[in-house]
Amino acid sequence: MDAFWVACGLVLVIEGLAYAAFPQGMRRMMQTALELPAGTLRMGGLLAAIVGVALVWLVRG
Repeated sequence: MDAFWVACGLVLVIEGLAYAAFPQGMRRMMQTALELPAGTLRMGGLLAAIVGVALVWLVRG
């Protein structure tokens, strides 16, 4: 369970750094995401989840 909280913390660090370093770029990215169809966002999220699971499996395995 500790690894879960560490992973959540790292996600927050990475996202926080992205917003701090590139605030205008993050706004443009959010605007682009709002204009995308739901299916495209769903497939992108699913792909990101699969890549994340594979990465964790490779590192921990």
